Amino acid sequence: MVTKQVFFLLTLVLIIYSCGTTKDRKLDTTSTANTSDTLRIANDDLEYEIIIIEPGFNNWLVTQRPRGYYNQQFLEIRNRQYVIEYNQRVVQPQRFDPNLYIQQINYDQHTDYGYEVNYLLYNYFLFFEKQYNQRFFVSRG
Repeated sequence: MVTKQVFFLLTLVLIIYSCGTTKDRKLDTTSTANTSDTLRIANDDLEYEIIIIEPGFNNWLVTQRPRGYYNQQFLEIRNRQYVIEYNQRVVQPQRFDPNLYIQQINYDQHTDYGYEVNYLLYNYFLFFEKQYNQRFFVSRG
């Protein structure tokens, strides 16, 4: 379980850290839910990429609100809030499980990651809360 979490977190951190800005994005979305729970989102120029590897995430994602339900601004605001809270938990290993909160996430609020990345990151945080019985906020929009 720890290895899976470490791999996902390192992948997520690396992906968000390496994200770039581009106004005109063409996404290559590949989902292999039937063979594994790996979801890859990338633009043609490979300026950013997000890979979510978590058993059950793809099946859970299809039960959530569809793309387009939230606007990008809402997702960006929520992701900033989640990342801040997540990063605060990383630096408090005596209070929060260091096997869940391994490394800080570098999410730049001034970078336009696009809708798809923000949608998946937001939904991953929701999945993370449910899967690992974590609660980041008292109420969620």
